[in-house]
Amino acid sequence: MAQFPDLVSAQPLTDAQAMALAIEAGQRVRGTTYPNPPIGCVILDTAGIAVGVAGTEPVGGRHAEPQALEMAGARAQGGTAVVTLEPCNHIGRTPPCTEALAAAGVSRVIFAVADPNPVAAGGSEWLRYKDIEVIGEFQRNQVAAGYLRPWLHWQRTRRPHITLKTAGTLDGFAAATDRTSQWITGEQARARVHVDRARRQAIVVGTGTVLADNPRLTARTPDGEELSTQPLRIAIGTSEVATDANIRGDNFRHIRTHDVEVALETMADMGLIDVLVEGGPRLASAFLEADAVDAIESYIAPAFLGAGLPVTSSNHETSITDISRFRTVAVETLGDDILITALRSGKDRG
Repeated sequence: MAQFPDLVSAQPLTDAQAMALAIEAGQRVRGTTYPNPPIGCVILDTAGIAVGVAGTEPVGGRHAEPQALEMAGARAQGGTAVVTLEPCNHIGRTPPCTEALAAAGVSRVIFAVADPNPVAAGGSEWLRYKDIEVIGEFQRNQVAAGYLRPWLHWQRTRRPHITLKTAGTLDGFAAATDRTSQWITGEQARARVHVDRARRQAIVVGTGTVLADNPRLTARTPDGEELSTQPLRIAIGTSEVATDANIRGDNFRHIRTHDVEVALETMADMGLIDVLVEGGPRLASAFLEADAVDAIESYIAPAFLGAGLPVTSSNHETSITDISRFRTVAVETLGDDILITALRSGKDRG
């Protein structure tokens, strides 16, 4: 079950506070629900107290709404459901969430993002037909630009949402001249990387990185134990990957190409929605030059190397007109390090 008793409240909540709880519930199940979206739902009783909080279960399991209703029990009667995505209105692997909400007797439904899937859409109209008050697009931008962004991107484009992860010094180096890079960033930043890996469907590196660094690319605790959710590990490139390479295993794929567009098409055919590119400078540049990066997570350590391998590396000459601009949406302090999260500017990528 993806029910979260620790998020229920003892005091009445505003609609905005309830949506913040729903976002937290959705974030907690991120990485476990694909190809379904990671949705969070909060049920408020008639006094505005959160009596049920849940997220989507893994595919084939229940959606967030029926789980939150189960927690709320009879206190859902006359209450409010706050959901990050418009409740579905179709029979798939599970019954429609709209019918569950109506049967529980909620009087009001608030959702952030309208369902772009034409098969599941139409929930708001059905609920209104049942004389349930519906408030849509509530804090939409916050949810659509956040953890739900990759799934919305997939619905619109049928292409994986690409997040480029970089880590480097203040002077822009990812490793020293002898290729050593452990550890540029500190423990908190490294722990954050592993949590993020567990939330992604796949992690991508180039075969050059595999040969040079022999990474595991697993999501681990600070003690080195593997987390319960692990991403697919992908190597891109034409070089062979050794049979005893750390990256190998059941959860490994080798995409034998240097063409980013071919790699994207292959990942799309695999149904990959949320992909993290962790490769070296050349792979990072290749994705940027192919206009394939939708978001960036850049870890910056307050340190200088003076010389070394840059965060990105291209063989092409550039001018300022070639710059790829992103807009900062979050800045997080992790010990002495900083994580900047940025989304692509100038295009509707979400």
